[in-house]
Amino acid sequence: MLDNISPIRTDWTREEADAIYNLPFMDLLYRAQTVHREHFDPNQVQRSKLLSIKTGGCAEDCAYCSQSARNGAQLSASKLIEVERVLSEAKKAKAGGATRYCMGAAWRSPKDRDMDVLEAMVQGVKDLGMETCMTLGMLEDDQIFRLKESGLDYYNHNIDTSERYYSEIITTRTFADRIDTLNRVREAGIKVCAGGIVGMGEKQMDRVDMLLALATLKEHPDSVPVNMLIPIADTPLADVEKLDPIEFVRTIALARILMPKSHVRLSAGRTDMTDELQAMCFFAGANSIFVGDTLLTADNPEEDHDSKLFDKLGITAMAVGCDGSK
Repeated sequence: MLDNISPIRTDWTREEADAIYNLPFMDLLYRAQTVHREHFDPNQVQRSKLLSIKTGGCAEDCAYCSQSARNGAQLSASKLIEVERVLSEAKKAKAGGATRYCMGAAWRSPKDRDMDVLEAMVQGVKDLGMETCMTLGMLEDDQIFRLKESGLDYYNHNIDTSERYYSEIITTRTFADRIDTLNRVREAGIKVCAGGIVGMGEKQMDRVDMLLALATLKEHPDSVPVNMLIPIADTPLADVEKLDPIEFVRTIALARILMPKSHVRLSAGRTDMTDELQAMCFFAGANSIFVGDTLLTADNPEEDHDSKLFDKLGITAMAVGCDGSK
């Protein structure tokens, strides 16, 4: 085992990260759980709800996405939905136990004409007593400022995969574009939510390098969503070979060890995960999930199933204003 169980570091090396990822599985889980317990209550999980506020017709060519207008998916484009509908859905999410409300739009970046509506959404959800998060693609500096002033707590902008493998998945924006957006959002005082997707045909080194890119930012992301690819018909990744579940758990464990104080979110793909696999992910350091039966356009476990799983594992949901940290 390496020295210093859970240092808060931003200078991790590739050699260190690779050695951790490839530890004997029981040693890896033990280390990840030890780190987790040092910083969080191991029996609490944060719950977020994600709503698509503008669906389909995206100009990006992300190979995994059903909302791209360029990669063969058949999802129709919609307009930005009304503020009243967002707030109605947010109230339901809060009643269901979600403490953070995430709003996602399928576009390359918002237009200035959309900003008044986006600000109203943030302000309205904040008034309900929930944390707010948005994922809107790349942002101009004035748009970041307006979102900050409206009360936005978190901005999600996933890096998706490693820099090496990135061009195999996306060609319409660069890996550097994503890192730049994260840095500017953080500098504006908005908390960063950034993770990626595994099971896209990448190599083990890409999973390690994706997490290493996040762990060596000036500050670690506050939330790190780790998504298992949900293959979508008619997209370039529709027939990709499924990732071995143990490799997925290793990815969760590495995220926890490299970024000890971040919330590691078990995100897309839970519908196809057994209760046992999810339990192993929680043991490896995952302490956040999305609730509700839909993630943007993909299926997600029903809230009743999550409640039963939490009961079986003795897990409780974090309350509003509580991040589960010690």
